[in-house]
Amino acid sequence: MTAFRFNTSLSGTAGIARLLVVAGLLVMQAGCATYYSHYAMFPAENSKGEPRTVRLSWDTAEYPGWWFASDRATPLTVETQCSERVWKLYDESHAEAEGCGQGIRACGQPAQDRLVESRQPAGVDDLCMSVRSSDSEARIADIPGRLELVVACEPVSPVKGEGKEAVNVDYIRASTVPYTVYSRKAPRGAFNARPPKFERSVCDAE
Repeated sequence: MTAFRFNTSLSGTAGIARLLVVAGLLVMQAGCATYYSHYAMFPAENSKGEPRTVRLSWDTAEYPGWWFASDRATPLTVETQCSERVWKLYDESHAEAEGCGQGIRACGQPAQDRLVESRQPAGVDDLCMSVRSSDSEARIADIPGRLELVVACEPVSPVKGEGKEAVNVDYIRASTVPYTVYSRKAPRGAFNARPPKFERSVCDAE
């Protein structure tokens, strides 16, 4: 059996001091941030041309200008009323960011999406959703109150499964003209920080 040994460079008084410094920096970094929730709700059509409400949401941690840390953000989530399909857009600050483009984007999922322009299947190398920006290194944390959402894909099938197991996976309709979206911002935990829920009666009626 191999014995576990502590790194001698972190043992003793000096090692404890280093750990305390690191812990202190982490606490200071978290304490200096102000947390916000962002969301937007707007009308659009899904790929079948049905009127739907689309919801965008993300959270940010914002630091004062004099602080060493950069603002951070969660992925940007895109949801379509009556659908179980949830899109997440990433930027280069996220480990999950894929290589289908630059800036804020979401890539296609094999067997689930296809490119509207070419009618070809979309995969992890194909850009399906993005936030239009002149900056190739655009980050979600820097999104102002207005953004342009570009949708280039559609579902291979708007429904997954059959019979009672069928699930709606449709989503916002692709368009050559970006969707102009205006978002709201509120301190996280505030009464108005949560986006409104989708109206389910529309879905039940269908």
